[in-house]
Amino acid sequence: MTEEGTFSKLAADETPLYGPPKFLLCGFARAAARRFTAVASGAGLAAVPKVWVETGQAASTLAALLQLPDGTGAGRPSHLPRAVIVSGIPQAGLARLLTLWRRAGGEGVLWAVLTPVSETWTVERLLAELEREHRALRPRRR
Repeated sequence: MTEEGTFSKLAADETPLYGPPKFLLCGFARAAARRFTAVASGAGLAAVPKVWVETGQAASTLAALLQLPDGTGAGRPSHLPRAVIVSGIPQAGLARLLTLWRRAGGEGVLWAVLTPVSETWTVERLLAELEREHRALRPRRR
């Protein structure tokens, strides 16, 4: 989302997204974490550092979490909603990741791209916004 609350389309090129290359991963159990790591590797993003956000870090800003080293929180439980916050990777890489995640049967993940505005938000604020957007965009069942 942009600052005005609108979505913008990904470019199909190697233009990097805003911020340092990193994945902030919330609410992933061990099996789902392994699946994400495999899918990221398949998308050519194996070298992108990953921070596994723990429940107790919900009040941390995204900017603070992006400062943590690769592998922080790995293997620790997180009761946060499952989400992937993407920063600094090539736009085409994100497109590949999303495609492979869907093909792998990945479900129940909220996706976000870091912006200059969202980097100042806490994890809990971003997750609440993502859940609100998800409900608003979800097709209505009949």
